[in-house]
Amino acid sequence: MRPNGLSRLILAFGFLACASLGAATAQERALPTSEAQVKLSFAPVAKVAGPAVVNVYSTKTVKVASSPLMDDPFFRQFFGGDIPGLGGQQRERHQQSLGSGVIVDPTGLIVTNNHVIEDGDEVKVALADRREFECDVVLKDEQLDLAVLKIRTPKGELPTLPLANSDELQVGDLVLAIGNPFGVGQTVTQGIVSALARSQVGISDYQFFIQTDAAINPGNSGGALVDMDGKLVGINTAIFTRGGGSNGIGFAIPSNMVKVFVDSARRGGSAVELPWIGAELQPVTSDIAESLGLDRPSGVLITSILRKSPAEEAGLDAGDLIVAVDGVEVSDPRVFNYRLATKGVGNVAKLTINRAGKMIEVSVKLTTAPETTPRETLTIDAHSPFQGATVANVSPAVAAEIGLTYRGQTGVVITAVASGSPADRIGLQRGDIIVSVNGNDITATKVLAAVANSDPMFWRVAIDRNGQVLRMAFR
Repeated sequence: MRPNGLSRLILAFGFLACASLGAATAQERALPTSEAQVKLSFAPVAKVAGPAVVNVYSTKTVKVASSPLMDDPFFRQFFGGDIPGLGGQQRERHQQSLGSGVIVDPTGLIVTNNHVIEDGDEVKVALADRREFECDVVLKDEQLDLAVLKIRTPKGELPTLPLANSDELQVGDLVLAIGNPFGVGQTVTQGIVSALARSQVGISDYQFFIQTDAAINPGNSGGALVDMDGKLVGINTAIFTRGGGSNGIGFAIPSNMVKVFVDSARRGGSAVELPWIGAELQPVTSDIAESLGLDRPSGVLITSILRKSPAEEAGLDAGDLIVAVDGVEVSDPRVFNYRLATKGVGNVAKLTINRAGKMIEVSVKLTTAPETTPRETLTIDAHSPFQGATVANVSPAVAAEIGLTYRGQTGVVITAVASGSPADRIGLQRGDIIVSVNGNDITATKVLAAVANSDPMFWRVAIDRNGQVLRMAFR
C-alpha cells in the first residue's frame, strides 16, 4: 500500500524532526572547544584569598626534670626535688605549636584561634610569599577561642581578606578552607556549608559554628573559610575526629563574631566587650515545651533576673520565653548569647517574648557586666591545696569573663589553674567558687591567701561547682 498525500506529509515531518533531534544530540555531545567549557576551577578564589592566610608559630618555654626518675612519685616522695647524681634541677625545653591565621587589616592585624598561641612566649607568622614577621598578642579570649596578633614591624604591602556577612550563608554554599595542615605548607580544600548554627560543639559559650565538609586537619586552626567571592566567612577552629584526621566534619567561627572581636582589638581594649543583660537562661526541653503548651521545643526560658540589671529594667520576668532576637529565632542560650554579641554593647536588642501564650516585644539595652566589687586578683603560691590557682573576687564582670553563670554569688572564684600545680592535681577547676576552708568562710581573696599560709594538719575544703557544693579533705 502506497502512502497518500497526508501520509507523505506526516512521514516527511517525522523525518525532519528526527534529523533535527539527531543534530541537537550530536551538538550536545560534541567535544568542548574552549578551556572555559571543560574547566571548572576555584583557582581565582584561591589566588585572591591565599596570600592573606599565614602560618602561625608559637613557642613556649617549659621546665622539665633533668632525669626521667623525677617523674616517678616514689622518688619525689622519698628524695624530694634533689636526688644526688640524678640532676634534681630542672632544665628548659621549647615547645612549638603550629596553626594558621588571617590578615584582616593592612596595618598587620591577624586573627587566629586562642588555642594556637595560648601561653606562647614568642609568636611568629610566615606569609605565602615567604616573608616572616614577629608578632605581639593584642587581644585573646579563651571563651571565644579567638586571638588578634599585630605584626611588629611590617615591611611592604600586606595582603588582606575582607569579612563577609556570615548571616547570609546558606546550607549548600560552596566554601574553601585555607590553612597549613600538619605543617606541610599552605593548602586549599573545597567543600560546602554542611550546617549552620551548630551550638553543641562544646568549645565556646557563644557557639554558633558553621559546619563544613571541606577537609580541615591539625594546623588548619585559625585559617580561613572563604566564600566564592573570596571573602572571609569563618575562622576554622575545630574538627570532629576519631583518629586525628579529617572526617568531613569541621567547624568555623562565623565572620560576624570575628568582626566584633577585631573591632575590640582596634579600639585597644584589654578584653572583648560582650553584652550582658543579667538574666539566667535555660534551654527548652520536650518536657518544658509540653508544660508551656508549645507544639515543639523552641526559644530560651528565663529562670531568674538579677536586680538592677538591664533585663529587670526592660520588664522581663522569670518564666518569660525568649523566642527571637531582632526577628531571628533563637534555639538555646548559646545562640542567644551569640546574637547579643554580634549586636554589640551599647545597642538595643528587640526580644520577642512568649509570656503566658501572648507574644510581646521587649527592648533591652545591651551593657557590659558590672564589676560590683574589686576583683583583687592574686595567685596562691603558699604550700596548700590552692597552690598554683589564680583567684578573684566574684562579680558579674569576672563571671562573664570566665564563662560562669552568675546567680548573685559572692566570695572567691578560681580564674585559672597552672598545669601540674597542687591545685591542678587535686582537681580544682576554672570557675570553682571556694566557699569555705577548715570552717572559715572565704569572702575575699585576701582571706583565702591568709588561710593558705596557715599550714594546718588537715584541709577541709568546700567549693561551689556549677551550683553544686563539693566537699573535699586532704592531709
